[in-house]
Amino acid sequence: MKTLLRGGTVVNADGARRLDVLLEGEKILQVGRRLSGADETVDVTGCLLFPGFVDGRTHFGPGGETAPADDFASGTRSALRGGTTTVVDFACPQGDETLADALRRRQREADGRSYCDYGFHMTLPRWDETIRSQLPEVFAAGVSSFRFYLDWAHPLDDGALYLALKYLKRLGGVAAFHCENGSLIAAMEQERLAAGKTGAAGYPIAHPETAEAEAVARLLRIAQAADAPVILSPITCRDSLFELEQARKRGQSAYATTCPQYLLLDDSVYYEGENASRYVCSPPLRDQSQQEPLWKALRRDSVQAVASSHRAFTLRQKESDPQDFTAIPAGLPGAENRGELLYTFGVSARRLAPEDLCRVLSEAPARLCGLYPKKGVLQPGSDADIVVYDPRASHVIRADDSLSRSDYNPYEGFVTSGGVTQVYLRGRLAVDQGAVLPAPDGRYLPRGKNSL
Repeated sequence: MKTLLRGGTVVNADGARRLDVLLEGEKILQVGRRLSGADETVDVTGCLLFPGFVDGRTHFGPGGETAPADDFASGTRSALRGGTTTVVDFACPQGDETLADALRRRQREADGRSYCDYGFHMTLPRWDETIRSQLPEVFAAGVSSFRFYLDWAHPLDDGALYLALKYLKRLGGVAAFHCENGSLIAAMEQERLAAGKTGAAGYPIAHPETAEAEAVARLLRIAQAADAPVILSPITCRDSLFELEQARKRGQSAYATTCPQYLLLDDSVYYEGENASRYVCSPPLRDQSQQEPLWKALRRDSVQAVASSHRAFTLRQKESDPQDFTAIPAGLPGAENRGELLYTFGVSARRLAPEDLCRVLSEAPARLCGLYPKKGVLQPGSDADIVVYDPRASHVIRADDSLSRSDYNPYEGFVTSGGVTQVYLRGRLAVDQGAVLPAPDGRYLPRGKNSL
């Protein structure tokens, strides 16, 4: 079966051109002018054709009283509707689980339930000989990126971190870091609580930009000593960008991602009374002055990708203890709206060109996650993952219209410039005019090495 998408503008990271795309089975057969020989022709005149979006950071269930609201079924269905055809989530060992056990458990949770293709980062809870000895097995199973947290709940001294980075480089993997100084944050949280500042307004004060920038600077210096590449995710402020640029001037391989909330929302929402708790995320939203430096960093490729960091909760979960900001679950929904928000406030606002949007949503995350050129580009031989974006299909973002199990949307009332009208997953029409076709068809993706 051959399907021809005719009349659209093909957008890859190297430019946008009026071209046709011919699909055969699950792959792209040809990209060119005046193609023919199809069994079915679809007119996409006036639309932009992007490679399927790759979301390199999601947090899907299983659900529970305190767990995120979205599992793989609801979360990936929501993501696919917004143009995301691949997600990379997390596998984290629980109790006495080995790394391979954790990976198999997460695969079981996703198999037969995921609406888009998926892979996993492996969260490393510590560094010792037991963990080191288990890494080759999960690397062979297609896990090539490994997540560390620099906080009080996941202690890892600098020497252990240095050894971990050196070994991961030798293995061919890359380490990714959530960068906040956890000890500093814990002290500042206790300081705020002791002063009676217990509401959500205390959260950003106890998680300042200083705690992020210090962790970024320290991590980059350790990576320099280890001569190892690192990914910083997410970057949210100007000071962190400065530390990143200094590392690159030293010749380091350092990559960064950010999220839509740090580009579009600001910390004023923490002072909105009863609604404040719904915006608690980690790191917190920053002052509005931090947004434009992030947009500029995306444009000049100083920040490589935009992930959703989708970690959705219900209002009941968010508001269970609004007078103790340390008890508010941190996370926001965002996988479904990521592409349309970046197009609206990036491309339409002339902060980004269409090819920049392709780079930060498709090609760069595919490269970082070891999936390129299978994913992230519209070229012969690549998976036929295609987002048909119609600049004329503007709409208002509403929680009531979302497929996430979260019952609120942090972007409620935002008006998009255009919208995702069709999504193809491996050559199959998976979304048509907002309707997600019924059967989940996602597959596990063994990943290779970072190719950025």
